[in-house]
Parts: sequence; structure tokens; C-alpha cells
Amino acid sequence: MPQAQKRHHKNQIMMTKRIVGQVTPEERSEIQTLFERRNGLNELAKILTADNAELYEKLVKDMGETGTKFQDWWNRMAQKYQWESAENGNWEINFDTCEIFLVTT
Repeated sequence: MPQAQKRHHKNQIMMTKRIVGQVTPEERSEIQTLFERRNGLNELAKILTADNAELYEKLVKDMGETGTKFQDWWNRMAQKYQWESAENGNWEINFDTCEIFLVTT
């Protein structure tokens, strides 16, 4: 397993990132679709006002459902693969390699 990578951010908090697992290309595609949808909905939310109540309600509902599916994917994969976790950490995926990283501060 590669050495932990250390990164500095503007606020100078030391971050470590290391590989804790990998998912299949199919599993990667599932989370990538949800990730892109979530980002698109977040961008739409920035420009949409509550003036169009019907569209606004659809957006809020879709954001909630997509967020739930997104979190459910991470929960399912963590259960399936038993990835290491940390109280002050989160997982990230590299969409190109399907590798899962644990990022901690």
C-alpha cells in the first residue's frame, strides 16, 4: 500500500490521504452518476428561486432523494468492503482508478 500523502490547505491543517480499498467499475459508475447529478442539482439550486413553486419543490425533492442515494451507496460499499474509517475522516473515490481513499485531518 502506498505511503500516506500529506497535503496542506490554506488553513494549514495537515491532511492525510491513503488507499483503503477499491470498487468495481460498475460500482464506480453508480456513484459517479449520483455525484454528477448532485453537483448539477446544487448548481441549479443557486440560480432557481422559489418563485416557480412547482419547479422549486421538484428540485428540493430530487436533491433530497439524490443525497440519500449518495449516502446509501457509501454505506453499502463500506459494509461490503469493510473499509477502514476514522472519526475525523471521510472517504473519497478516484473515478479513474476506482480506488477509495480515507482522508483524515
